[in-house]
Amino acid sequence: MGSLGTTKKPHAVCIPYPAQGHINPMLKLAKLLHFKGFHITFVNSEYNQKRLLKSRGSSSLHALSSFRFETIPDGLPDSDVDATQDIPSLCESTRRTCLPHFRKLLAKLNNSDGPPVSCIVSDGVMTFTLDAAQELGLPEVLFWTTSACGFMCYLQYEQLFRKGITPLKDSSLVTSGYLETTIDWIPGIEKIRLKDIPSFIRTTDSDDIMLDFVQWECKRARRASAIILNTFDTLEHDVLKAFSSILPPVYSIGPLNLLVKNVDNKALNAIESNLWKEESECMEWLNTKEPNSVVYVNFGSITVMTSEQLVEFAWGLGNSNKSFLWVIRPDLVAGENAILPPEFVKQTKNRGLLSSWCSQEQVLNHPAIGGFLTHSGWNSTLESVCAGVPMICWPFFAEQQTNCRFCCKEWGIGMEIEDVKRDKIESLVKELMDGEKGKQMKEKALQWKKLAKTAASGPYGTSFLNLDNMVHEVLLGENVINQF
Repeated sequence: MGSLGTTKKPHAVCIPYPAQGHINPMLKLAKLLHFKGFHITFVNSEYNQKRLLKSRGSSSLHALSSFRFETIPDGLPDSDVDATQDIPSLCESTRRTCLPHFRKLLAKLNNSDGPPVSCIVSDGVMTFTLDAAQELGLPEVLFWTTSACGFMCYLQYEQLFRKGITPLKDSSLVTSGYLETTIDWIPGIEKIRLKDIPSFIRTTDSDDIMLDFVQWECKRARRASAIILNTFDTLEHDVLKAFSSILPPVYSIGPLNLLVKNVDNKALNAIESNLWKEESECMEWLNTKEPNSVVYVNFGSITVMTSEQLVEFAWGLGNSNKSFLWVIRPDLVAGENAILPPEFVKQTKNRGLLSSWCSQEQVLNHPAIGGFLTHSGWNSTLESVCAGVPMICWPFFAEQQTNCRFCCKEWGIGMEIEDVKRDKIESLVKELMDGEKGKQMKEKALQWKKLAKTAASGPYGTSFLNLDNMVHEVLLGENVINQF
């Protein structure tokens, strides 16, 4: 993982989409680039920077003079709520209002004491940055933080729209079984049900913000110098191969959480990005548990559910008689506080731990964890793969449905919750922890763990090499002309 031998330091501006699941992988990538010799400016929204300082302390972002944090406004009204903003409003707002602020920031950076900006690494759904990169003649890489299969499905939205598959003619189609229809023309994906395609197609509104936003961002993706994905070749080989005919070069450089382990810099490793305060007692509690005996439950940073669903999940876990560590965000139940039935809390107090946020990667790698009940977000899925932990999947929205389908059908490491009913959840948890299917999934998960590690290891791992190649060929523009 050699650093650069150039005299003038390259300067990468890294700008994630302003939500937790996008900030985390972008920060890991920024650390890797810094370790390879780049000066880094990491751009948060003002709202998230405020939350970060609140959760991690006011001095937490001043670790290094060559790794700086800047902010731009996201265009939404001010709010003091400690929660993820409304996604459609945020998408619309970043697309419409951020470009002038970003231009201004780049001008400020170029007039400061640091090295001039030499490249931009932007979130795949922040393509307004392409306009600024083009004006300054800079290479720009788009980082789609989805799985390759999720991204491939998003690229088909235009086609789905053209074929009249979305928007839906009638809202009854969501529940009528219509979503079980399979399509077989998506490159690199053999057969997929409509219900496994990222969920924004399930609208009857032809002016739906997300439907329009996804098509807009995917169309603009073709203007990037390159696209990077946090995945690895053996996991999503067919889909990755299929990109080559439709997009600029696509580099798979994941799992980033394994690659970043090569970064040997204390000050750099101290920079973290959790927007909620982590509770440390989770690890102490897990230390008291037997190997493979605990179910870890976490629905990520965006999923919301009804209070009825929360109660069903609770009793499903309670009735399974398994130990569990359950992360419940304050805003998990839509529009109200997440309150569990008191008798459930009483009944499970010796074998259940409830937490408001924890260090997920550490938890998944703890030997006590036997399974993960997840919303199938891509970061969670990949962290589970890297830890060799099988999953029960309850996808909420976006490409979580696609990730769930691949976990269950292609990779053999997941089982889907079709219906949030306590007896269903109870039997899935028992199967995961004690059943035959659970054993097979665990075995498969351990195989994937090994393959993930190989991909991220130097000197010949595919992702290790892809990252290096992307840096030299794209960000530093060292394309060797005389390669023939």
